[in-house]
Amino acid sequence: MIPPDVRRLVGTQIHAAFGVVRRQDFQRWAAAVHDRNPLYFDAACARAAGYRDVVMPPLFLKEVTRGVINLDDLGPDGIPAGIGQGHVEIPLCPRRMAGGEAMTFYAPCYDGDSVSAVRVLAGVEQKRGRRSGDFVLVTTRTSYTSGAGVLLAQAVLTSIRLQAAAARDDL
Repeated sequence: MIPPDVRRLVGTQIHAAFGVVRRQDFQRWAAAVHDRNPLYFDAACARAAGYRDVVMPPLFLKEVTRGVINLDDLGPDGIPAGIGQGHVEIPLCPRRMAGGEAMTFYAPCYDGDSVSAVRVLAGVEQKRGRRSGDFVLVTTRTSYTSGAGVLLAQAVLTSIRLQAAAARDDL
């Protein structure tokens, strides 16, 4: 189920992106998700807590490097199609599901900081489910680094790739 060209990608970089932290963007995001933590809005409060200025909400980090995706480049599931966006295609398993994500944060981000994100294909593994049949687990590791070379965060994402319903024997 796992194509040889995908197996050869394990351990290699499959995507890189760059962005700049913008205070107005992260404050709008924080307000939109109802996170009114004063560390994100009040410079005096942030300084009193030991920061040099208001800090970016950690979960906004992925948005800094996400960029803009054209609607035509989205698959039917809303996920950008193709390896160019760091998504590995498994032709025999076109259906995708989130399998879990773990993020570890190391340093804060501030307005004007540059951020690079480098995604590596950490692993692909074929499995068999009791009722779902064969499926593939795809694991990626993304490292977020500041322009000064400081590791800001790492994310490990696992996605589950399932066969098309029509191709499965149990349906």
